[in-house]
Amino acid sequence: MGIFERFLSLWVALAIASGVGLGAAFPGFAQALAELQVAGINLPIALLIWGMIYPMMLAVDFGSLNGLKRQPKGLIVTIVVNWLIKPLSMTAIAWLFMRGLFAAWIPGELADQYIAGMILLGVAPCTAMVFVWSRLSDGDPNYTLAQVAINDLIMVFAFAPIAALLLGVSKVLVPWDTLITAVGLFVVIPLAAGWLTRMLLRSDTRITRLEATLKPLAIVSLIATVLLLFMVQASAILGNPLAIALIAIPLIVQTYLIFWISAQWMRLWRQPHAIAAPGAMIGASNFFELAVAVAISLFGLNSGAALATVVGVLVEVPVMLSLVAIANRNARLFPF
Repeated sequence: MGIFERFLSLWVALAIASGVGLGAAFPGFAQALAELQVAGINLPIALLIWGMIYPMMLAVDFGSLNGLKRQPKGLIVTIVVNWLIKPLSMTAIAWLFMRGLFAAWIPGELADQYIAGMILLGVAPCTAMVFVWSRLSDGDPNYTLAQVAINDLIMVFAFAPIAALLLGVSKVLVPWDTLITAVGLFVVIPLAAGWLTRMLLRSDTRITRLEATLKPLAIVSLIATVLLLFMVQASAILGNPLAIALIAIPLIVQTYLIFWISAQWMRLWRQPHAIAAPGAMIGASNFFELAVAVAISLFGLNSGAALATVVGVLVEVPVMLSLVAIANRNARLFPF
């Protein structure tokens, strides 16, 4: 890996500290950035996430997608873990910690908001960042694309009813324009751009050279996204630092649990490392942009639910990097 990948944890830590510092020093500017939205999607964050995904999409060769039907087991694991196991486990863990173990430190109403934010994270499987984790763990980009595409299709139909059930209300005001716009921005547009680029270059050598040139763009976009998110939530973070730790603990437990379940299932079904690694990453990580957008739309920018989804970003980046390291160290446990 290059210098960006090797020291990614350091860059993320610096981005978090810088974001909180800038948000505290310039709250008006942070608020103005937070309000740059269309259909509930924050435009600066959308552009940065697009910068993360486009370099990954260049690696996708659509000609090899026809072969995915010969390996359906990895897709089955992805679907079951993301849409049956993960939402239920996240809800159970959130209630266990917020209403049980941490009840003495968190008021009941605020605990409900934290739980709501965690549930939104649990019901939004990863769409964008998984291409970064897949790339870092030598995953199959075409199979990763298929797994993400299926998640997106299911998300359109299943996000609202599952969220409604787990939030315990009869109707969840899920902003469908936010959901559809998010899928279009974070999947359809970069995917089409990657395909068009491959068609224009018409050479594997040129494509590989462009991928190498743009690789730092994905890492820089990730770091800038983290900085911006923590800038927007700086006042909430500084006002209640204990809450950050209390929210982070169950999210960390959930992330490692889902990764372990996915990886063990993949191993049981003897899936190759290039399929098992990104499959486990999809289950462990979250579509945090969608979760943040929906939490803000439903509960407000300064709500406990929105804070919980932002803490999800704080947890996800370093924890997912540790899972990438675990996946790479244990690649020999999977067939090739």
